[in-house]
Amino acid sequence: MRIDPSDLATFLAIARHRSFRAAATELGVTPSALSHGLRNIEERLGLRLVNRTTRSVALTEAGERLFARITPAFRDIDDALEDLNNFRGKPAGTLRFTAARQSAQLVLLPIVTRFLKAFPDVSVEVVINDALIDMVAAGFDAGVRFGETIAADMIAVPIGPRHRFAVVGAPAFFKAHKPPATPRDLKGLPCIRYRFTSGALYHWEFERGGIELAIDVTGPLTMNDQDLMVDAALDGVGLAYVFEQQVDALLAKRRLVRVLADWCPNLSRLLPLLPKPPPIAVGATRVRGFYEGRRSIRSRHVAAMTGQGSLPSPHSSLAGTEAGRVASNRNITS
Repeated sequence: MRIDPSDLATFLAIARHRSFRAAATELGVTPSALSHGLRNIEERLGLRLVNRTTRSVALTEAGERLFARITPAFRDIDDALEDLNNFRGKPAGTLRFTAARQSAQLVLLPIVTRFLKAFPDVSVEVVINDALIDMVAAGFDAGVRFGETIAADMIAVPIGPRHRFAVVGAPAFFKAHKPPATPRDLKGLPCIRYRFTSGALYHWEFERGGIELAIDVTGPLTMNDQDLMVDAALDGVGLAYVFEQQVDALLAKRRLVRVLADWCPNLSRLLPLLPKPPPIAVGATRVRGFYEGRRSIRSRHVAAMTGQGSLPSPHSSLAGTEAGRVASNRNITS
């Protein structure tokens, strides 16, 4: 019996998250593809590894044992690959990132500031843009987006902590409106909507007990900036759906009230995105060191960049682009 290591990685992601949706986001595939892959593994083993229902995902006894046995092995592989980075050259040059405002505030900027202290020969440019742009045409080395907004021709690995949304309103708002008990109750309440640069309206996402809902809310105000949405919520205009970190202090001071907290699970982590990698280019210039946000500079998620595109290490956070496509947009030296 032979099981491919990539199949085991699929099982590990499901076992870690206990969620097909979260595991699929981490691996950059669809939940249905992940479920099909797991079935293939179980058929080859002749064992059920995961019990799944519409409400929950749980490991069987065999699944628990496999998870416990192979997790250290994969960790050892990651550590061994990290050791190889000591043989690489010193990073230098310019890296250009595009990111949505909240992505930059919550994850990218803290990583960049630590990165620059560790690698003074590297400069970083961050351009705020909520639109999903053609990064190659615009000359960016990478973009940072949530897992739900990954294009098919991109490679992405999660960085930073998982994030959570919060539904909030001013105390005065709830004097005039009954707090919603379920997400469906939002249909009868004034909400502050968010419109993407593409023109699409964001549907508020909820999940509890395996039930997933996307609510197309209505309301008197539509915006494309979450900080302004918080201000509008403070003024009592309606309910806002924003990042938890944006309103923690306001909730603590009771200037805002949170509802539907049990329907707001941890959502996808932010992802560094790049077009799929090229073949190895002989003599390509490499810049490495941009790493996963919750780990130190010596994180196992290290990017290898080339002057003719971005060449990943086997376990890197950032992947590459077709050879030569962005050479004119880079300023990277060894």
